[in-house]
Amino acid sequence: MIKARSPLAITLAVWHAIFLREALGRLFDMRFAWFWLFMEPTCHIAFVAYVWRALRTHSVGGMDIIIWVLVGMLAFFLFRRTAVQTTYACDSNQPLFTYRQVKPFDTAIVRAGLEGFLMMVISIMILIIGAFFGHDTVPADPLMVIWILIGIWLFGLGYGLIGSVLMALVPEMEHVLKLIMLPLYLISGVIWPISSVPQPYLDLLMYNPMAHALELVRLGYFPYYHAVPGVSMSYLYGWAGASVLLGLLLYRRFAFQLVMK
Repeated sequence: MIKARSPLAITLAVWHAIFLREALGRLFDMRFAWFWLFMEPTCHIAFVAYVWRALRTHSVGGMDIIIWVLVGMLAFFLFRRTAVQTTYACDSNQPLFTYRQVKPFDTAIVRAGLEGFLMMVISIMILIIGAFFGHDTVPADPLMVIWILIGIWLFGLGYGLIGSVLMALVPEMEHVLKLIMLPLYLISGVIWPISSVPQPYLDLLMYNPMAHALELVRLGYFPYYHAVPGVSMSYLYGWAGASVLLGLLLYRRFAFQLVMK
């Protein structure tokens, strides 16, 4: 007799299979794909740090400029890569939907999880390289940094869930979503200190949850960092939770459109 598997066992088996498929595709879909995953953030960090050093800037808010750039860049890349990979999860896994056990959300959550894992490995490697060159890459408050990074990952997941549904309903939204990332990169304080923006524009920029996230993760690394007043972990998690919830609702409502794209 064949023993029937529980829904949980089926879901875990599906996630495991999708994870292996996505990992092979992400790391080996082109020559040295794994190398470019590492080099993209590394080159961004090196270029921005070089520009700041050329301007003879050694610290921002009392924090070493190299660590300031490194931490902010890695945190934003975690959000961006998670969001982008989740957005295209359904498109890239359309053949799998012929199996009734595979649901659109399965592909999205596995892709987001894989991207979070890859960024964790890449970040550790870059931090080790930074320590090799004499920089203090150990966070003063590791638990705070971990909580902020989880919030960033959740926000990226929610952004991707919403974005994938919008693209399924209106294909032209793909261009809009791509355009959003560059302004978000600039107004989140990734490459320049957001605290330098005068009022009342600073208050407007602080409606952006990623600005809170980057200031907080830097504060977790250096407790004496002069962060923008009013940064809040609750604000970040509020946006993250709301975006994930809205994304799940949209996935449930438009599941047919996601499968039949």
